Amino acid sequence: MRVRTAFVRGDGGSAAVVAAAVVGAVLLVTLAGLALASAVAAAHRARAAADLGSLAAAVAVQRGADAGSVCASAAWVVRRNAALLTGCSVGPGQSVTVTTEAPTGWALPGQGPVMAKARARAGPSP
Repeated sequence: MRVRTAFVRGDGGSAAVVAAAVVGAVLLVTLAGLALASAVAAAHRARAAADLGSLAAAVAVQRGADAGSVCASAAWVVRRNAALLTGCSVGPGQSVTVTTEAPTGWALPGQGPVMAKARARAGPSP
């Protein structure tokens, strides 16, 4: 008497396909997590640069510097914090507003770098 197996011809190797799909899904989730972490880090960097740049500019205003020197001071601090100064304005009452951008480090194919943006104000309360 012959014993028949439950295998149907052609089932060999199907576990490898499932394993490859699982590895691909894990890799995709890992890459998405890294992209998210990079965006969060860039947002923190942009905020910190804007905060510190506006404080440096407010100190320059308090010392009597002109608007060009105030924004140059802010730009130096922002650059030292790995961000780009995109705006600097001295408002009424010796307040200073600084806007910054920081690259995320991850870019979509065919696109430029994704930038995190931040704005901060320093000076006497309005």
